[in-house]
Amino acid sequence: MLSLFFFLLVLYEANGGTHSFKAFYTATTGINGFSEFTVISAVDDVLTAYYDSFTKQYVPRTDWMRETEGPDYWKQQTDVCVGTEQSFKNNLQVAMGRFNQSGGIHTFQRMYGCSWDDDTGEVDGFKEYGYDGEDLISLDLKNLQYVTTLPQGVITQVKWNNDKAQLENDKQYYSQICIEWLKKYLQYGKSALMREVSPQVSLLQKDSSSPVTCHATGFYPEQVAISWLKNDEEHHEDVELGELVPNEDGTYQKTSTLNVKPEEWKNNQFKCVVEHKGKAIRTIVTEDEIRTNNGNVPVALIVGVIVAVVLLVVAGIVGFKIYQKKKGFKPVNTSDGGSNSSSSQTGP
Repeated sequence: MLSLFFFLLVLYEANGGTHSFKAFYTATTGINGFSEFTVISAVDDVLTAYYDSFTKQYVPRTDWMRETEGPDYWKQQTDVCVGTEQSFKNNLQVAMGRFNQSGGIHTFQRMYGCSWDDDTGEVDGFKEYGYDGEDLISLDLKNLQYVTTLPQGVITQVKWNNDKAQLENDKQYYSQICIEWLKKYLQYGKSALMREVSPQVSLLQKDSSSPVTCHATGFYPEQVAISWLKNDEEHHEDVELGELVPNEDGTYQKTSTLNVKPEEWKNNQFKCVVEHKGKAIRTIVTEDEIRTNNGNVPVALIVGVIVAVVLLVVAGIVGFKIYQKKKGFKPVNTSDGGSNSSSSQTGP
């Protein structure tokens, strides 16, 4: 479960130059052995705290959160999560009723957060709800109104848009309170979140007739660009870019595969160019540089691929969607039409 949400966080990455806080609430039903309610929080896409219905404890997932917040903080957040669990189970039942469903596997999600650009000072926020992996209702912060494209979300949309006090509360939270907590958490984890680690670059090949993969790993932060040059000119044909994948140590890895015949890269000069934090690593494709199954393939790549495949399978089963667009988290108390109270939101 933790790995699944970490995978979602990586795909839901912030733009370069910005910092972000994100919180994910998920209620599930019909999945044996799977947590019925889960809460996670993340700063700059690093998992910082976690709660599930098995342990019923909101616990830190980084040393810097564990060392900076005391027992009172974690007890308070745990109490909020326990209360939120029941309300989200109610939310899920309400949603099932709206969609005329009485059984089966279903999920109800809330995702919210804020971002801050430490260069420009620009701030932004988002709050979105989803049901069975589809958008249900979301906050349009610019126009300060809730929007939905589904008839099942209209009742809640009208109710929340009529609550002007709550809309103003949302505005204050995402433009001020959330940003204040984000800056506080960034200070807590400065040594980890602000670090820069350059990538290690390898050329990999299954066998002599297989495509050549440029593998960059061990880098932080996650923004990286991998490109190919053919005879010192940009080459985009027959190139397959891989997804960003997290490593267990908090760094990242990514691949780009060149699908050309060996005779072509032997008769031309191909270079893999990996750019990270203003630095470029250029590796020329030659037989001496390529590592194959006959040699050592980096263990990190094998682990990363396995993790990515497992997570994709789990994500498909559960039906999660990657959504594109004060202490602690704000649960939503929903009965008929739902409530949008922010009085019980937790961290930040």
